[in-house]
Amino acid sequence: MRVACLTFWFYDYTIQMANELARHTEVLLLLPDYRSEEYLESVDPEVKVHIFGYSRHSERPGPSRYSMLREIIAAINDFGPDVVHFQVNNPMLCPLLPMLRKYPLVATFHDIEPHPGEDRLLDIGSLLYRLTLFVSRVLPDRIFVHGKALREILVENYRVPGRKVHVIPIGEHEVAPFVKFEQEGLEPDGRRVLFFGRIHRYKGLDCLIQAEPLITREVPDARIVIAGTGEDFNRYEEAMAGRDTFEVYNYRIPYEEGARLFQQASVVALPYLEASQSGVIPTAYGFRRPVVVTNVGSLPEVVDDGETGYVVPPRDPAALASAIVSLLEDPAACRRMGEQGYTKLKTDMAWKTIARSLLAVYNDLAPAQGRGKPPADEVFAETAPAGGKER
Repeated sequence: MRVACLTFWFYDYTIQMANELARHTEVLLLLPDYRSEEYLESVDPEVKVHIFGYSRHSERPGPSRYSMLREIIAAINDFGPDVVHFQVNNPMLCPLLPMLRKYPLVATFHDIEPHPGEDRLLDIGSLLYRLTLFVSRVLPDRIFVHGKALREILVENYRVPGRKVHVIPIGEHEVAPFVKFEQEGLEPDGRRVLFFGRIHRYKGLDCLIQAEPLITREVPDARIVIAGTGEDFNRYEEAMAGRDTFEVYNYRIPYEEGARLFQQASVVALPYLEASQSGVIPTAYGFRRPVVVTNVGSLPEVVDDGETGYVVPPRDPAALASAIVSLLEDPAACRRMGEQGYTKLKTDMAWKTIARSLLAVYNDLAPAQGRGKPPADEVFAETAPAGGKER
């Protein structure tokens, strides 16, 4: 079997997926030339790589972009795959996918809907993103999502046939680039809570800031570390009651610095107000750190409450603080839960586990390559969410 793996952005995820698949089948990995050189050293030698010219076309409207699409299609045709597996992450999929319909198509959705605050009415970027999500729901033969809750949304809200949608763990896709900078013997530097990643309203940083006085009332020497960038940070700083308690790194965190921050953390907090899934959880597990997450999206599906961390209600600073305090006050529990998270990462969430699910779907699709595509009325059965319009 031959599998073409295409992405425009999720480098870590797609590379690690391709590396594992290469143990079982022939793989072509298609990556854009935008910043991909940072990741190429992590590609397994067994994986065939094609770097396509994205940078010179992404800023140019109109026909110039089609030379990039022709390049992608030519590389795929030369490889002759049985399946094309793509990550849903770029509007260029809208014209590209119809051109690839002669192959069985498989999509992985990392987010199945725009996050709150990222979907602005009449904003061209938001409209293109919604179109990308729509096309990526309709055209593929199979879809993978990172949780049962996400599958339910696709099936119930967007009327995607249940037979098309499969659940796989998020995998340890962001772990390897961080862990290679792990420093032997580096332990938590005091009692530290780490908030890591993009900073947007749906990530619930406000809630963690509101929880700070409740945390430091019980654990006066606690430190809250905020590492990442996104929207304007001034409003968060203005909300901090005890500014000296916070340690802020408001920029894109390099892997080496990120590794240090995870190692020095006692617990990793994800106080999200809304979510699909998060790569922060497997990264925390990779460093043997427990997590405190909110009960949103499919986050609880990868956290064993009381075993690898705690699950708390969203928008509840008191519950968030209570869970964090219980861990900060019990270093033995932190270590135990961190080790159990690491075990979960290397078993339930391991790429060899995920690859079995991927290959089962590929094998189901590959024999159908010669039978032609399903009728148009079946392909376009899902035309809008329940209620007759996009949410």
